[in-house]
Amino acid sequence: MIATRNTTRFLLILLVGYFPFNISANVVPAAGIATAHPAATEAGHEILAAGGNAFDAAVAISASLAVVEPMSSGLGGGGFWLLHREKDNFDIMIDGREKAPKAAQRNMYLDEAGEVIPGLSITGPLSAGIPGLPAAIVHLSKKYGRLTLNTSLQPAIRQARNGFKVNQHYRRMAEFRLEALRKSPAAAAIFLKNNQIPEIGTIIKQPDLAITLELLAKKGADGFYKGDVAKKLVKGVQAAKGIWSMADLASYQLVERKPIRSEYQGIRITSAAPPSSGGIALTTLLNILSGYDLKSLNNTQRKHLIVESMRRAYRDRAIYLGDPDFVKIPTSTLTSQHYAIGLSASIRPDKAMPSALLPGIITPPRGQDTTHFSVIDKDGNRVAATLTINYPFGSCFVAPGTGVLLNDEMDDFSSKPGTPNAYGLVGAEANAIEPDKRPLSSMSPTFLENDRGIVVLGTPGGSRIITMVLLAILNYADGGSANSMVTLPRYHHQFLPDTLYYEKAALTEKEVQGLQQRGHQLEALKSSYGNMQVVFWDKRNKRITAASDPRATGAAVVR
Repeated sequence: MIATRNTTRFLLILLVGYFPFNISANVVPAAGIATAHPAATEAGHEILAAGGNAFDAAVAISASLAVVEPMSSGLGGGGFWLLHREKDNFDIMIDGREKAPKAAQRNMYLDEAGEVIPGLSITGPLSAGIPGLPAAIVHLSKKYGRLTLNTSLQPAIRQARNGFKVNQHYRRMAEFRLEALRKSPAAAAIFLKNNQIPEIGTIIKQPDLAITLELLAKKGADGFYKGDVAKKLVKGVQAAKGIWSMADLASYQLVERKPIRSEYQGIRITSAAPPSSGGIALTTLLNILSGYDLKSLNNTQRKHLIVESMRRAYRDRAIYLGDPDFVKIPTSTLTSQHYAIGLSASIRPDKAMPSALLPGIITPPRGQDTTHFSVIDKDGNRVAATLTINYPFGSCFVAPGTGVLLNDEMDDFSSKPGTPNAYGLVGAEANAIEPDKRPLSSMSPTFLENDRGIVVLGTPGGSRIITMVLLAILNYADGGSANSMVTLPRYHHQFLPDTLYYEKAALTEKEVQGLQQRGHQLEALKSSYGNMQVVFWDKRNKRITAASDPRATGAAVVR
């Protein structure tokens, strides 16, 4: 086991959400980490201090978040890890997205009348896809790390055994999913206290999860996808009317995918590839906006054009995007400047176009979860990773004896084309349910690079992830810092429902009136959203800065 540094000294650093570090050498001046939980940041730092690289730190952070953020990620979930290896300038995306079980079928969430059965794709093991996170962190360690998997998993194993403290965010999410958690005795025994929401400061210990992590550390992927853990997972799922099989687990394979690349105002952008919709949607958005001189416009005009661009990119997301191993995605078209020019032609500067008038899916008409971390090490290697179990606490089901909280990613498929999922997103045939298929995602881990520096960023937020990353990119293009990117007030449009949602600080009263006059339907949100994590290598000033979104309880550190 690796000895931790002086705890008091480290916690003083973690209390600072935005921490700069200066040095004069023309090299990477320091390592930077920003995650959604102080314990995960500490885990990553511990592994870097032990001689690990950014990829080892990513393994430790991913596993730690699976322990201390059960409402957002876990071994029973998946994610995307965007990697840059500095020595050979190599970029790759590890696709650890969940897959539909082999017994899944297109209409599994519909009633006899062909209508979606409420809640069936959200709660219980029938809503769970086959997890990808265990396979991904084993692969990440074996292929890219310096340290052993066992070493990198020790912080998470220790945290699972010793426990973590309940905070206010945990309580809010547990309250939101209380009835669903109560339906799974194993989940309730771990995450509730006497079947009630635990008080702030309550210690949540997960001994079964610690054992599962130890098996993963000892046996690699086989410690999860085969053997005792796999048997317990399948037995528990099937006893609760789920459809997992041993073959589902044994046959899970992650995929390495070429990231989506684009450019905006001299900024090279590297982002997630399908089955993430993030990279393609961001490219479409930025290609449209590159046709306008946004700096010359007043705030209302600028935001009108950005919102109209959001509307069109999300419309394309709904129609064209899915698992590239199952559907042919017109990537070259959707990411071309010529296509963006065509989309721009339908944007009027004085009037919003109702989504119902755009060709595509028309249907009558919520993102708080998932998690993200960003890392740069002293060699310049970097990781942006967005992980998820989808809805808060995923399916709210734990297979007895495993400690593994299962995802509810099956809701990210189109249960019925044109019908919104839990986040209000609609989809078409490209994202229909099929066995072994990966559901479409909005997770958008992203790198930015120009002469000014390098940014590693991303955020949770369900359907709003893409627009949050967009606004951060635009902020960086305007000279923004790591701190300004995570604190920037946010607004969002996703085609359907045809509503512009915004944090109250994002729009002035004058801007609200101006957008309404153009025909936009607006809704001010009662609470903030997102939990962006940014690390910025400022090459001009030769320093690393890291920032964790003040909306939540994450931590950033530079050492």
